[in-house]
Amino acid sequence: MYQHILFDLDGTLTDPKVGITSAVAHALKFYGIEVENLDTLCKFIGPPLADSFMEYYGFDREQAVEAVEKYREYFSVRGLYENEVYPGIEQLLKALTEQGKKVYLATSKPEVYARQILEYFHLTEYFTFIGGSELSGERVRKGDVIAYVLEHEKITDRDRVIMVGDRMHDVLGAKEQNIPCIGVLYGYGNRQELEEAGAAMIKESVEELHDTLV
Repeated sequence: MYQHILFDLDGTLTDPKVGITSAVAHALKFYGIEVENLDTLCKFIGPPLADSFMEYYGFDREQAVEAVEKYREYFSVRGLYENEVYPGIEQLLKALTEQGKKVYLATSKPEVYARQILEYFHLTEYFTFIGGSELSGERVRKGDVIAYVLEHEKITDRDRVIMVGDRMHDVLGAKEQNIPCIGVLYGYGNRQELEEAGAAMIKESVEELHDTLV
C-alpha cells in the first residue's frame, strides 16, 4: 500500500544515545552545569535541540541558540560517530528498496550531519532523498522537514506515503502534512506519548516494523 516511506533518524534508524548526550553535556558544561548521569539527557534525543535547552534548562532563545553551537563543537567531531544502527534496520531498508519502494530520510538533525551519519554506516544507497534541517536553525520542525521532502520529490499522492518515527514530534509532524505515522517503541518515545499524539500504528521492534512495511 505504501510506496513512499519516510524515516526519522535518531531513535528510529540509529541509536545516537552516547553521541547526543555527550554533546549536550559538553554544551551544558559551558554554562557551569555538570551532568554526572548522561542517561538523564536522553530526553534531548528527537526534539529540536534549542527547544529542549529552553524547556529543560530554562534557557532563553538566545542562550539556546548559543548552546546548540556549543553542542556542535563536540557533535560534529565525535558525537556523529558515537552512534549505532539498530539490528535489522539495514535488512529492512534493503528489502524495501528491492521491492521498488522509495525510502526517504526526514530528520530534524541538520541535513549535513544526517548525510555524514548515513554515509558512515553505508546506508546512503537505500535513500532516494535525505531531508533534514539547516545549520542556521531553519526547517527544524518535523512537519516542515516532511513538507520539504514531499515537495522536493514532487510527491502528491499522500495516500501512498507513511512516516516512521519514535517520538510524538514525528507523529504530529506527519499529521500536519496529512500522512499517517508508525510509532516505534525501540527508540526513545513510549506508548503513551505515541498514542496521545495519534500514531496510526505502534510497533515494538524492528522485526514488527519489517513485517508491516515489507
